[in-house]
Amino acid sequence: MLRISQIKVPIKHNREHIENKIHKLIRTKDFTIQKIIKKSIDARDKSALIYIYTVDIKLNSGKENEILSKSGNNKNIMSTSDTKYQLPFSNTLTSFNRPIIIGAGPGGYFCGLYLARMGFMPIIFERGKSVEERSKVVNEFWEGKPINKECNVSFGEGGAGTFSDGKLNTGIKDKSGRINAVIDDFICFGAPEDIGYLNKPHIGTDELKTVLKNMRQEIIRLGGEIYFDSCFIDYELTNNSQDKPMYTVKIKDNNTGDIDTYVTNSLVLAIGHSARDTFEMLNTNGLYMEPKAFAIGVRIEHPREMIDNSQYGTSSDAKQLPAADYKMTFRSSEGRSVYSFCMCPGGFVVNASSDDSQSVVNGMSNHARDEINSNSAIVVNVTPEDFINEGFGSYGVLAGVEFQKAYEKKAFEEGKGMIPVQTFADFKANIPSSKLGDIKPNIKGSYTLANLNNCLPVYVNNAIIEGISYYDSKLKGFAREDSVLSGIESRTSSPVRIVRDEAYMSSYPGIFPCGEGAGYAGGITSASVDGIKIAEACAAYLLDN
Repeated sequence: MLRISQIKVPIKHNREHIENKIHKLIRTKDFTIQKIIKKSIDARDKSALIYIYTVDIKLNSGKENEILSKSGNNKNIMSTSDTKYQLPFSNTLTSFNRPIIIGAGPGGYFCGLYLARMGFMPIIFERGKSVEERSKVVNEFWEGKPINKECNVSFGEGGAGTFSDGKLNTGIKDKSGRINAVIDDFICFGAPEDIGYLNKPHIGTDELKTVLKNMRQEIIRLGGEIYFDSCFIDYELTNNSQDKPMYTVKIKDNNTGDIDTYVTNSLVLAIGHSARDTFEMLNTNGLYMEPKAFAIGVRIEHPREMIDNSQYGTSSDAKQLPAADYKMTFRSSEGRSVYSFCMCPGGFVVNASSDDSQSVVNGMSNHARDEINSNSAIVVNVTPEDFINEGFGSYGVLAGVEFQKAYEKKAFEEGKGMIPVQTFADFKANIPSSKLGDIKPNIKGSYTLANLNNCLPVYVNNAIIEGISYYDSKLKGFAREDSVLSGIESRTSSPVRIVRDEAYMSSYPGIFPCGEGAGYAGGITSASVDGIKIAEACAAYLLDN
C-alpha cells in the first residue's frame, strides 16, 4: 500500500479531484483509495484557501515498488502498512479477584473496555450519575438549582470531558497503534467518521453522550459491571502475605449512605483532576504523590464570525469552512508561559464548579460548533514554588489543591455566587465592569459583572494582559476592548501526580494510577490511551504467576 501526502484540492471538491491529483503524481489510474488518513485546511493564503489530504492507496496491479522507484526521493510517496492494535493478553485464570476501576472518565472507561475485551470482567465505580441523568442534573444547576457535589461538570459518566468541546487531537506519540484504536472505538460507538482523518478532530458534547452510552453497554456485554452514585472513600491492605497484595475497597452509595466493601488484587485510580477528597484520602493512606505545576487564568469570548474572518478571510470559500480555531502561545516579561487552552469554536462558556463556594469555568461546544461566540481559556503556568510563596507550603503535596481552592473561592465571592464577567478594557484598567460592549456572553449558568483582577494572583493578571495584547498581532481583534472575560479557569490539569513506576504501579503494588487526575494525561485522547496502557499493565500483573 502507498501513502500519498500533500494532495492539494479546492475547498469545493469531490473524490474525483483527489483521484486526479494522485493520477498526475504517480502517472497511473490503476489504483483504489483505501483510506483518508488526514484532511486539513491551509489558510495561509486567504485568497486561495485549500484542503490538503493524505490518503492510502492500493495499486490494482500490485506494482507499488515500481511507483516508488519512479518517484525517486519524493517524500510525499511512501510505502505503508495498515497496522492494527492487537490485544496483548487473554485471561487464562480459572479464578481471580476482578479488577476494580475508580472513575468512569475516558481513562477509566478505556481501561475497563480493554480489560473486558481481555476477559477480566472489571468493576467500575463512578461517584456521579450516568450521562443521561447527569445531563439533567447539570442543566438544572445551570438554571439555578444548588450544585450536586457528587454529580456535576467534573463528576459523572465521561468525566470532565463530557461537557467540553470533545477534542481528540493530542501531542502524545504512540507507535503501538493505541491512538488509532481509540479513534476507531469512538467511531464504532457512534462518533462521526470524520474524526478518523480530520487534522483537529472533535466529537462535541452532544455526540459524546451517545458514545458513552454505547461504550457502557459494550463493557457490560463483555462481563464488566458499572455502578453510578458510588463514591470511593477508602481502601486498606488486608493481605500482604501473598505474591499479590489484597485490598479491601470501600464504596459509599451516594443515595443511601450505605458503605459496601469489595476485595481485589488490582485497583485502578482513574479519579479525575477534581477529586480533591480522594487525593486527601490517598495522601493520608501513604500513597506516594507529588505536587504538580498546572495553569490558571480566564476564559475569553469573541464573535465566532470575527475569528472565522481573521483566520480564513471573507471569500465565498471561507464561508464553506467549519468554525475556525486558534492556538496561542506567549512568554511574558516575567518569564511566565501564557497560552490558549481548550479553544471552543462556536461554543459556550460553562459554570464547571464541583462544590459550593467556588467559581470555575470551562468551555463546551456541540458537534456543529454553531454558537454565536468562540471562546478559549487564556492561562498562565503556576508551579509548586508559587504554591509555597502564596502560603500553601504547609499542605505539602496538596499545596496546589489548596491554591486552586483559594482562588476559586475569591472568584465565587467576587461574583456573589455567579460567574464573574468583565470586559478586557476594564480588566486592563483594574476596574469592575459596569456594562458590556457589542459582545454578549454565551454562558451556561448565571453571571454578573465584576472585577476578575480580584480573583487571580497579580502576576497571572499581568501575564494575561500581556498575552492577549500580543495575540492581537496574530489574530486581528483578539484584544478588542469589549472582549468578554469570565473566571476562573483553574482545572487545566491535575494539581498532583500519583507517582507510578515502569510497570505503571504506584508505591503500593497492584494499585495503578491512570489518566488525567493521576497526572498522566491532558485531554480525552491521551487519557483514553493511558487507560489502554493501564489495562495492559493490570492484565500483565494479574497473569504473572
